[in-house]
Amino acid sequence: MGKTLFDKVWDSHVIERIEDGPDVLFIDKHFIHEVTSPVAFVGLKNRNLKVMYPHRTFATADHNTPTINQHLPIKDRLSAMQVKTLEKNCNEHGIDFWGLGHKKNGIVHVIGPENGITQPGLTIVCGDSHTSTHGAFGAIAFGIGTSEVEMVLACQTIMQQKPMKMKINVDGKLSPNVTPKDVAIYIISKLSSSGATGYFVEYAGSVFKNMTMEGRMTVCNLSIEMGARGGMIAPDDKTFDYIEGREYAPKGDEWTKAVNYWKTLKTDKDAIFDKEYNFKADEIEPMITYGTNPGMAIPISKSIPKANKSESKSSYQKALDYMEFNEGDRMIGKKIDYVFLGSCTNGRIEDFRTFASIIKGRKKSSNVNAWLVPGSHKVLKSIRDEGILDILTESGFKLREPGCSACLAMNDDKIPKGKYAVSTTNRNFEGRQGPGARTLLASPLVAAATAITGEITDPRDII
Repeated sequence: MGKTLFDKVWDSHVIERIEDGPDVLFIDKHFIHEVTSPVAFVGLKNRNLKVMYPHRTFATADHNTPTINQHLPIKDRLSAMQVKTLEKNCNEHGIDFWGLGHKKNGIVHVIGPENGITQPGLTIVCGDSHTSTHGAFGAIAFGIGTSEVEMVLACQTIMQQKPMKMKINVDGKLSPNVTPKDVAIYIISKLSSSGATGYFVEYAGSVFKNMTMEGRMTVCNLSIEMGARGGMIAPDDKTFDYIEGREYAPKGDEWTKAVNYWKTLKTDKDAIFDKEYNFKADEIEPMITYGTNPGMAIPISKSIPKANKSESKSSYQKALDYMEFNEGDRMIGKKIDYVFLGSCTNGRIEDFRTFASIIKGRKKSSNVNAWLVPGSHKVLKSIRDEGILDILTESGFKLREPGCSACLAMNDDKIPKGKYAVSTTNRNFEGRQGPGARTLLASPLVAAATAITGEITDPRDII
């Protein structure tokens, strides 16, 4: 029987299989940031251990860093201490640290791919659930807890139960103005926010084959939002072209050797998945969430549905009460207070190009506060070099500095209580973007259209 892409990568990294227990898995690359690493380093110190392979670990400051005046000392004492502690720990253990102001600084899941660290066939972990982003390159990537961060630092391995395997096929041609974000939210709305729990997902079909690498990253990033351990897409020529020439990519003969291996990383025709789903591309529209988990989503042109039989009526109503929405409400036309473009889901240069394509020649609505936050300094540079900053400025928008920003309310960028935000991020839980904040997840296209009109707007109506 053939092997899946997931099997090929996982099995090649198993150091030891424990009978009736987890596998001991070797980890190729480890990303760390200021929030989930301090306690791990304390653990190493208490046990008088060093980081085993410092060159396999990469550190950045992103989660609770400010996105304005980064040249000044961080005002929040806890945030300042965490960033300083990460820098100190990296210096002590010989780990590359890309702090505020560093040209490689940015959101952890943005800087990995753009520097060529993320490559096909690798195992990649980070103390952050959206590590699944890196699966877009045909890597096995997943988030880990602080104790596991310590374990990987100490011995470059982790103990993991091998997940079940799920395949999600989306075939056909997407309609105009339907983005990778819409594809991902559509899938989650069909499977629910727990529908892939216990599985590792492979995305296949013509839709993913035709996607750009940044689009694939968006889809894999959101795998965790349907409960999956991670998601991955088989590498192809697009993958190789994206990686080639980047700083940490193989060079010369090593590049040729790497590509020859990467071409073998695809699911065999006779491989069997534990579960498989098939969707049609032409059934997907621009999407938006209306509740308090990513599975509570509908096509933007539709009305909020009644609770279905698989949902708890009380929890469904609780979500609507929190949002101050009602069954049957239309989403289009609802007033919005904030628009947020950014995060590890949609903070890449393609997302800013998409946003700019709608707002060019138009003006931001006066009732909307817009936070536009690049995912890295490299993205920021591209925004300037490509003239996107001029378009944003002329339309009344201001650009912030790189960071996780309003994705998770762990820094100064918090949506005020009771305010509505159309957000290109990955989570819309109660208080995710600030205590009492109300989040509606959407694509950069929907965010741009909404920022112009001041109310939820179908981008197809103004393009």
